[in-house]
Amino acid sequence: MSGPSRILAIETASEACSIALFKGGFEDGALLAHDHAVLGRGHAERLVPMIAQLPESGRAGRICVSRGPGSFTGVRIGIAAARALGLAWGAEVLGYPTLALVAAMARREHPGEPVTVCMTGGHGEWFLADFDADGLPQGAFASLTPDAAREWPAHPLVAGSKAREFVAARKGDTSRALDLLPDARALPALPPELLTHDVGAIYGRPPDATPQSPANPDTGTPR
Repeated sequence: MSGPSRILAIETASEACSIALFKGGFEDGALLAHDHAVLGRGHAERLVPMIAQLPESGRAGRICVSRGPGSFTGVRIGIAAARALGLAWGAEVLGYPTLALVAAMARREHPGEPVTVCMTGGHGEWFLADFDADGLPQGAFASLTPDAAREWPAHPLVAGSKAREFVAARKGDTSRALDLLPDARALPALPPELLTHDVGAIYGRPPDATPQSPANPDTGTPR
């Protein structure tokens, strides 16, 4: 099968770095090859070599990439790679939300159940989001401190890298916890309506640094 009938999925928004190559359409694609590694850091060094090891170097007519929220650096690395490959291959590039992929993974294990996703965020915070039984988001996600997260009205099923900590911190909570990191192989389980041509990063909070005001051309100092 040639490149145009393939889909390459790229997931770099967490401590895991994963890729998957599918043959066929989005919902009925057959997995051709994949790779998944828990790195912590080093996505920039590993991602391109991982893709190069795929059949035909991963060449595909469609590329789906995680937009976050998640690791600021990881998200940007994945998006940059997807855009570069899309330009080189003349491929369509689509983005998807990372938390929705984790919800899709949980629904594979527990079909027909809504799920709360709890993932590692920045600055010691956790990302929290609710998804219905069809995998669609129920409102916006939040970035909360662990103490504040205890008050989140979670579903009985909680999934993600912080799921066990979240449930354990809520005394008396009987929710089931699934310890999951996002995996590109789960792309076909994602509701297709969550794919978008917008591949800009989804950030959990504003950047720490405030951009300096443009310089005054006469004095060279910030305005």
